[in-house]
Amino acid sequence: MLMVWGFLLFITYYFFFIIIGSGFGISDVIEHSAVYGIYTWVMDIVAPLIMLGALWGIFRRFIIRSPRLEGYRTFEAMVILFTVLIHPITHLGKIATQIAAGHPPAGLGILTPPISTAFSHVYSSGASLEMWHSIWFWSHWGFVLFVLIIIGYTRYRHVIFAVLNDLLSTPPPHGIPSRINLEDESTFGVSRIDGFTRKQLLDFYACVEPGHCQEVCPAYATGKPLNPRSLIKDLKFNLLANGPLILGKKEPSLPLIAESGEGSIAEEILWECTTCGACMEVCPVNVEHVRHIIDMRRNLVQLKTKFPDELLNLFENMEQRSNPWGIAPSERVKWASEIEAKSFSATETEFLFYVGCAGAFDARSRRTTVAVANILNAAGISWGILGKDEQCCGDSLRRLGNEYVFDRMAQENIKLFAERGVTKIITQCPHCYSTLKNDYRQYGAELEIYHHTEFIYKLIQDGKLKLSRVPDLGKLVFHDSCYLGRYNQIYEAPRQVLAAVTDHKPTEMDLHEKRSFCCGAGGGRMWMEESLGKHINIARVEQALEKDPQTICVCCPYCMTMFEDGLKDKNITEQVQVLDLA
Repeated sequence: MLMVWGFLLFITYYFFFIIIGSGFGISDVIEHSAVYGIYTWVMDIVAPLIMLGALWGIFRRFIIRSPRLEGYRTFEAMVILFTVLIHPITHLGKIATQIAAGHPPAGLGILTPPISTAFSHVYSSGASLEMWHSIWFWSHWGFVLFVLIIIGYTRYRHVIFAVLNDLLSTPPPHGIPSRINLEDESTFGVSRIDGFTRKQLLDFYACVEPGHCQEVCPAYATGKPLNPRSLIKDLKFNLLANGPLILGKKEPSLPLIAESGEGSIAEEILWECTTCGACMEVCPVNVEHVRHIIDMRRNLVQLKTKFPDELLNLFENMEQRSNPWGIAPSERVKWASEIEAKSFSATETEFLFYVGCAGAFDARSRRTTVAVANILNAAGISWGILGKDEQCCGDSLRRLGNEYVFDRMAQENIKLFAERGVTKIITQCPHCYSTLKNDYRQYGAELEIYHHTEFIYKLIQDGKLKLSRVPDLGKLVFHDSCYLGRYNQIYEAPRQVLAAVTDHKPTEMDLHEKRSFCCGAGGGRMWMEESLGKHINIARVEQALEKDPQTICVCCPYCMTMFEDGLKDKNITEQVQVLDLA
């Protein structure tokens, strides 16, 4: 990004001080203004930084030969990096010879740009100085002209679009699917390149293909066909191939979703994404890979009814019983038989404990539910549940592309919350948390949402929760949930709670916090078979085992399941346990 913003700085300089100045005949006024002097100073300082960035790019791409840049060491890349390197050098040389000749940039009086001033001392006066000034002057403008000529035919254009994309990007969290008009059948997902929004199309142009997304993608790392960099590259290829046809009111010649071919996305690629958000976290220009994938999934599910076979039961169960297993709604309150749980009433209770499907039906997650309830009682919190009236939040449905059923669930939940007077919600599931907090906002819901980790931390800070030391858990490692961490930036709260109850912070895995590796269950993958490559949960378990822990701490029912399954696969459930923070 250093080279990108530096490039923008120089482009702005040429636009205002040359095109505008010369075009309107006000060059002399501009070049003697304080603004010009300040801008020249800034460019003088930025120029060496751009040079360092270009040198590092050349070294990394052609000397170190980074694996993620395999196949991208092209002549085009070398030309771009070379011009990026030479351009600030010629700029400094031009300004330095001006200063040496006694004609420094005006605007700040005797205050001349520091780097160019230091550089100016290597030149003597006379014919030699005039020669060097001519060399630097014409070299500089020659390179500027050369870049202007090639900018539309090379990846240089992506630099401009990258800056625009960064400026026009939506506020975080990124990757939240947009709400669609279900009454308009044409908006049921994206089947052609012109189905994407203008901002999404800008994403494809903005990508400069550095490969950061590829490097952190759990699907790619475990041998799946999904490569987020290739995905965006193919979408851009499709746009360039079909764009002129669409503008000419003709049918696209290159299909968007097809089994093979450059510029088309295979269906199996779309279903491998866990929507973990790692790709978006590291993207320097804010490309939202996840939104593009979900939009194409929507089309496959809602218009073409083409999706993995195992999802049919999930969709039917969700639509009929509002939970993934199709269990009767009356079973949602069974966990509460162990403790005293009130039915939520706005006049008697302050917080709704939104238990979620896993917390209500999954035997292992029920223990977490009871633990959270006991903590709330111990802190004297007034809380209640919806019991059999609680419905699924719809997270998996939305990420899998079943927007129709999600939309119905979201509206029914919001209506129920309004009828019951719910304004504050506590939940133990990061997927419920993120959906209620971020997705439901698109429906006008303004709710105060807490994940149990941040709420427990708040209770500790407020002095409402007295802690007793837990039994020795041995060496403990902590796993960051994608939807708690990357999507909602909750990193510190669970670590502080663990430190409070164990007297020391947890051991960190090599990939943690923003760089955390997904457990493999997000994006609806919890309900699908993993038949290609290595299992993502096994890869994450192996990363945890590198730290030789006795306990793995999680804050998500999906993560709990994936880690326990991974430990079973390794036959080490006797040596390592998985616990929720609660």
